[in-house]
Amino acid sequence: MSAPAIRVEEVSFSYGERQALQNVSFVVQSGEIFGLLGPNGGGKTTLFRLLSTSLPVQAGSAFVFDHNLASQPDAVRRVIGVTFQSPSVDPKLTVRENLIYQGHLYGLTGAALRKRADTLLTRLGLQDRASDITQTLSGGLKRRVEIAKSLLHEPRILLLDEPSTGLDPGARHDLWRYLHQLRTESEVTVLVTTHLMEEAERCDRLGLLNLGELVALGTPDELRTSVGGDCITIRTTAAIGDLQRRIHDRFHVDVQEIDGALRIERTDGHELVRDLVSAFPQEIKSVSFGKPTLEDVFIQRTGHRFWDEQSRMGN
Repeated sequence: MSAPAIRVEEVSFSYGERQALQNVSFVVQSGEIFGLLGPNGGGKTTLFRLLSTSLPVQAGSAFVFDHNLASQPDAVRRVIGVTFQSPSVDPKLTVRENLIYQGHLYGLTGAALRKRADTLLTRLGLQDRASDITQTLSGGLKRRVEIAKSLLHEPRILLLDEPSTGLDPGARHDLWRYLHQLRTESEVTVLVTTHLMEEAERCDRLGLLNLGELVALGTPDELRTSVGGDCITIRTTAAIGDLQRRIHDRFHVDVQEIDGALRIERTDGHELVRDLVSAFPQEIKSVSFGKPTLEDVFIQRTGHRFWDEQSRMGN
C-alpha cells in the first residue's frame, strides 16, 4: 500500500504563550481533495505554513510522502506546490513572464520550461491571455496564474490557503472545477484551507479546526450524518434558561443554548416542532428546523456557532 500523501501526528504549535495548534492528527490519502475548515484564528493557516515548510515543526511530527517535514524540508518542497492567500504574481509582468520567472526558481530553463508553461496556460484557460500584463486581469484569472506557477515543477501535492479570497461566485466555481479536473487527470492531491461552508462541501474529506484543535474529521456526508437528526432552533420571548429546562423536562431531549436561541437535534424534527408549539404557545416566538449542515456539526462539536468564534478572534 502506498504511503499517504500527508500524515500529521500530534502536531502542536505556539506563538509565544498563544497555542495555535493542539495535538492535531490526520491523514490525507493520495488523490484526495482534503479541506481544513474553520474560522479565522482556528489554526488553519498555521497548519498550512507548517505543511508548506514556512514554519518549523515544534512538537509532534508530519510527513509528506514519508518525507519528514522537520528533517527533510528540501525533499518536501520538491513534491509540493503552494498557493498562498496573499497575491504572489508580479503585476508588471505578462502572464507568460510570471510563469517563466517562476520556472527559473525551480531550475527549469529553455524549451522544457516553455513547453511546460504552454501546457499550464492551456489547461487553466489562460492561453489567450498569455501576453497580457497581469495587473489587467480579473481576480479569478490572477488566481489561475498563481496556481499555474505552483504547478510548474509538476508537484504531487497542491497546497492552497483560502484560494477563493477575493473571487466572485463564478470565478470560485471555475476554480473548483479545475481543482477536481487536476485531481482526476493528473492525480494531484489537493489540500485547501477555507472558512467557506460551500467550498468545504466540494472536498472529499474535511477536518474541522477550532482554537487549534481538530474537532471533527470525515466526508461532508459523514459529518452531517453524525449530528443525528434534524436541527431545531427556537426563539423565545420568555426567560431562555427557564424554557430550556421546561422543554427538557417535558420531552426528555438535550437542549443547547446557542447565540440567544435554543437548539435541539432530533430525528423526525417536524413532529417535535408541532409538539413544542402546542406545549408552549406563549413562550415560543419562532421555530425552524432543517437537515444538518456543516455549521450544525461545528456547533455540536464546539458549543458555539462558526461565526461567533470568528468574532471573538477579531476577524
